[in-house]
Amino acid sequence: MTYDVEALRAREFPWAARGERVYLDHASTGPLPQRARDAQAEANAYRAEPWRIGFEYFWDAVLQGRELPARLINATPEEIAITTNTSQGVNLAARTLPFAPGDVVVTSAGEFPANVYPWMALEKARGVTLQMVPMRDRLPDEDAILAALDGPRVRALTVSWVSFASGARLDLARLGRACRERGIWFVVDAIQGLGAAVLDVKACHIDILASGTQKWLLSPWGTGFAYVRHELIADLDPPTVGWLSLPASADFTRFLNYDLTYYPDARKFEVFTAPMHDLKAMGASLGLFLELGPAAVAAHVASLADYVVAWCEGRRDVRLITPRKHARRAGVMSIAVDDLQAASARLEAAGVSHSVREGGIRLSPHLYNTTGDLDVALAALAPR
Repeated sequence: MTYDVEALRAREFPWAARGERVYLDHASTGPLPQRARDAQAEANAYRAEPWRIGFEYFWDAVLQGRELPARLINATPEEIAITTNTSQGVNLAARTLPFAPGDVVVTSAGEFPANVYPWMALEKARGVTLQMVPMRDRLPDEDAILAALDGPRVRALTVSWVSFASGARLDLARLGRACRERGIWFVVDAIQGLGAAVLDVKACHIDILASGTQKWLLSPWGTGFAYVRHELIADLDPPTVGWLSLPASADFTRFLNYDLTYYPDARKFEVFTAPMHDLKAMGASLGLFLELGPAAVAAHVASLADYVVAWCEGRRDVRLITPRKHARRAGVMSIAVDDLQAASARLEAAGVSHSVREGGIRLSPHLYNTTGDLDVALAALAPR
């Protein structure tokens, strides 16, 4: 399955079609497609004059905020809680799972801080131990992570699906299966993979997944979601309580019938009021992925990553940090060069958006990028 990349550029990313910028920094912030910009502008206009439209217009964005992420990851809307970022979802896991003093949470060294600090805070608050498994050659060591799961009192594994720094992609199905066999909770930070690759939370035995949507899912800042496996929801109490986390607030004409009985689904973990205008834009962006087909998008991103791999293999003046194998990477491509700052300056001068992370130049091409975009970037990265 494929789609017309040039037509997509012209329709959704006209600035790219005009050659205004080569944007390869989706691992930092994704640009909004035109349909998301239009949805956000319309919602902002209605928000400015709210009497012109009913509340249902905005509430539809909330319903889509659960339904569309569920479709992307093979979950149900009842397992999705709307959040504002990845950190909120990771904190949900750290603060709701029933840890006891002395329990161990395993993770990999090299994790992004959003998946470290909530667990460090849990160490301080509940006496839980965070065990970081050392990396191998700057990459997460999957075999060592698996071995660590057999240590005493291990209760949870928390990992990033795709590394923000190296682009290394973990085999979530393998790790999830190992966790389920051992009765260990499996928590995943998915922000650097969703939108660039396909994920099935059921097949991967994930208990809680956290993801902002402002990167590869091309949505506004302050939008995101958490997935909580259905069988867990009833046993977990929200770390913070929102006024719409309970059926007692469903009738807006009778708020004073206080009843601390939570919804039986992931709505219990939501803290409203949400940025409704941004959820409108998020819905438009996620709709684009579903329209194109997540598998088709993943195949296109993989082909661009292959192009970078082939270029690196033909040179001696660069070193690819990202794993070469398809199954070990998604869209983040990290390349080591002799002079990072000089290479970054050349890229900027050539109009290429990129990042410098942990000793590498990070290029992150996406669904509308072309090999022509990559040619511009790679020529600037290491000119002969």
